[in-house]
Amino acid sequence: MIKRRTVVFSGLAALAAPGISLGHEKFVPDPKYMPQRVPFSGYPLGSIVVDPKNFFLYLVDAGTSARRYGVRVGRAGLAWTGEATIQRKAEWPRWTPTRNMIRREPEKYARFADGVPGGPDNPLGARALYLFRNGRDTYYRIHGTNQPWTIGKAVSNGCIGLTNEYVQDLYSRVPIGTIVTVLG
Repeated sequence: MIKRRTVVFSGLAALAAPGISLGHEKFVPDPKYMPQRVPFSGYPLGSIVVDPKNFFLYLVDAGTSARRYGVRVGRAGLAWTGEATIQRKAEWPRWTPTRNMIRREPEKYARFADGVPGGPDNPLGARALYLFRNGRDTYYRIHGTNQPWTIGKAVSNGCIGLTNEYVQDLYSRVPIGTIVTVLG
């Protein structure tokens, strides 16, 4: 029998993805990783700043403050730095592992080489923001995760992950063309 567990975010409960069970525990995120307004300056209004070492993403929404989200960071997220632009946004995006992921771990990723359709079991979660540099895809993404307990951790092959609830919020606030700076 597949167990489901209740996940609590901002007072809302949702069911976790099938196959994930922590018994009957409720997951409550660390308050520091919940969206909140914090003092922040030095970046253009409307831009995103990712601080992968501290597991935060900032949406600059005022001259001296930003909306801060807790994130999880994957291998690519720890290695990639610099500036990019959001040139594509997708709701319930299709996911395909990169050639490097398949080469590194064929037993894990080769079966997904043709991609996984969007939906609740997709590794990109509810939304994805695709980052480009000089018109070329960086293969670096800001996306959702179906594993909210990984926020604040360095996990997976993924890039920058927010809970599905919070990536939907961010997605609604940023347009195509938004500048994203990833700190080193």
